[in-house]
Amino acid sequence: MSSPFAEVASIDYPIIDADAHVYEPPGVWQERVPARLRVRAPKVLRTEEGDVWSFDDGARLRPLGLMAAAGRSYLDFRPSGLTYDTIRPGHHERDARLADMDADGIHAQILYPSVCEEGARMLGDEREPQLGCVRAYNEWLRDLCTGSAGRLFGVAIMPAIGVTDAVAELEWALRQDHRGVVISTFPSGKTEPSDADDPFWARAEEANLPVGLHIGSFHPSGPPARRLFEPAAVLPRASISKSGANTVPLVVRMIFSGVFARFPRLKTVLVEANIGWIPAMLEQTDDMFLRYRWFTGTTASLPTMPSRVFHRNF
Repeated sequence: MSSPFAEVASIDYPIIDADAHVYEPPGVWQERVPARLRVRAPKVLRTEEGDVWSFDDGARLRPLGLMAAAGRSYLDFRPSGLTYDTIRPGHHERDARLADMDADGIHAQILYPSVCEEGARMLGDEREPQLGCVRAYNEWLRDLCTGSAGRLFGVAIMPAIGVTDAVAELEWALRQDHRGVVISTFPSGKTEPSDADDPFWARAEEANLPVGLHIGSFHPSGPPARRLFEPAAVLPRASISKSGANTVPLVVRMIFSGVFARFPRLKTVLVEANIGWIPAMLEQTDDMFLRYRWFTGTTASLPTMPSRVFHRNF
């Protein structure tokens, strides 16, 4: 019988965490956005239930809880009640994070957001406040990764108010050496794909920059005002989501939209999406395509099998 951790200790190649999350520090937006935007920018409120993030001057609220549970036992998980004084510094401090990675045997991490995991619409619905907050986060993430000796790599969040602004932020992210971008709506700002997204797809394809689609985004009506954790609903909702309920509709809409016929080298990354749903989805999309492609006119926008597109572009 081998000793505990013997297999892990024998690994002689670097382990990369492809879906790590930072937990943004309390001052990231208040310290970085222009002064005129600070009243609308996210801020931390000290409350009886712990630290709570307030977005867009209270339009949305998120308690400090499950997203900041790193290092805790499952028995200590709770949806609220945490404070920045009690969570691990490695959530948002570079040196502490590198020390945590060393303890876990992790060589490098790809970093996604937590406070604004549900996308740029969390940061306000108006153009100027949203753009200011998006840039503040992306700048902070760049600075966190700088000086990590090639161990931390940022994925920039994209604005959700129009394709022109999305392309501009993508260009900025490329110049800052972010290794990917993550979208919470299609580049036009809609939750359905359209030809209006094409300038963004074209630039991402040209730059060979992967576009991330993180579980829990693409809310048709936008992120909820407050994330609720009713005990009876948590496990059913989480189980459904992790089984592909969020991801399958998004993937199928993208495949049948024809975007990958127009941009065959576009790379997309399904983040925290699991894989058990993939065989059934590919079987059914191929079957429906073969049955219905002619009378629906789909052959014009999708000249090959959906499963081939999936394996090539996702």
